[in-house]
Amino acid sequence: MRGNDEQERSARMIEDFLSHLQVERRMSAHTLDAYRRDLTALIEWSTMQGIDDLTALDAEQLRAFVAAEHRRGLSPKSLQRRLSACRSYFNWLLRHGRIAASPAAALRAPKSPRKLPQVLDADEASRLVQVPTDAPLGFRDRALLELFYSSGLRLSELCGLRWHDLDLASGFVTVLGKGNKQRKVPVGSHARRALEAWREERKVVNEAPVFPGRDGGPISQRAVQIRMKLLAQKQGLFKNVHPHMLRHSFASHILESSGDLRGVQELLGHADIATTQIYTHLDFQHLAKVYDAAHPRAKRRKGEE
Repeated sequence: MRGNDEQERSARMIEDFLSHLQVERRMSAHTLDAYRRDLTALIEWSTMQGIDDLTALDAEQLRAFVAAEHRRGLSPKSLQRRLSACRSYFNWLLRHGRIAASPAAALRAPKSPRKLPQVLDADEASRLVQVPTDAPLGFRDRALLELFYSSGLRLSELCGLRWHDLDLASGFVTVLGKGNKQRKVPVGSHARRALEAWREERKVVNEAPVFPGRDGGPISQRAVQIRMKLLAQKQGLFKNVHPHMLRHSFASHILESSGDLRGVQELLGHADIATTQIYTHLDFQHLAKVYDAAHPRAKRRKGEE
């Protein structure tokens, strides 16, 4: 009976923690679901070990949990996320005086190999966004793709846009990113023309979603993913084209042209520049040319080996 009480207490504390993340840190529903899955996995493993109270876990037991998840086939990336959820939870317990020390403080998940995401080259990106406007939903599709590639928005940011977020006269869009952080991003001339044509066809009001779904509310993220894949095939692109590929292409093409990593960080809305470094899709020869052209002591003297 006591075991059930401890399990219920652990479950209630986790819900309190998730409420804290939602209200005070304004985490998205997607992130909250991931945290809930990770912490539920910890509860299930602990129960199998005869541990009903998560506050009683020590570092060795938590290490055993991570090892068990690894043996179960979780990838290093999934293990990192799972351990990150545990670390955040135990830090929260520590701040509230419910534990004396965090068992996750010194634990590290195995490193995962960093893979560079695929991108579209400039010609492929241009071909994709130039979908015919005389097709059903053609004006919408053109505006959606042009804005994606022009401004490097996240899928959630694009789906949530309303017309009052767009200042087409000045060429800017205001988006609400992760952690409810607002940023202003430029909108290119092609995207502005496509959006103006789409607005003219719709005869919309400022409060309306820029890209409505069937029910009149904002289009769903899944609908955009499916539509983009179909449009890519129709345009003769047989890569696995998805929304984040356009965001990555946007960042890579700007970085290749400007070399301004900080500027790309601001455009993408990354809190940490380390996240932006994933987008450094420059090859060594290009980097060497940038270095030779920019560094005052990099230029070789004539005849120097």
